[in-house]
Amino acid sequence: MPLSEQEQRLLDEMERHLMSNDTDVVSAPSRALSYRNIVLGSILVLAGLGALVAGVSIGFTTGFVGIAVGVLGFLLMVGGVVFAVTPTRGAAQASPSVAKPRPARASGSSFMDRMNERWDRRHDGP
Repeated sequence: MPLSEQEQRLLDEMERHLMSNDTDVVSAPSRALSYRNIVLGSILVLAGLGALVAGVSIGFTTGFVGIAVGVLGFLLMVGGVVFAVTPTRGAAQASPSVAKPRPARASGSSFMDRMNERWDRRHDGP
């Protein structure tokens, strides 16, 4: 059953909106996690855990010094986790998927024709 003119206009408008939003998402720099940050953050977490355990063991005899070392260890652990999960800015520029140009679409083809072409390309392979 064919679409009415209003439905066709609405579908075309939705498609244009989706394509403009899709290009915004593709062109936006994606920030990836860095292996180096994860390793250094993990080391900070382990050092903080060691300081926390040392602070608890020291706290039984000295009191305030043990509490200070324990709090410092906790802050080291939190800082290590934040450092490990913070995305880097340089990794997005090296990503080949961002620099890949999108193929130009035919202006005279309908939405269904383009969807069929995409389906065929997906199942035929590169």
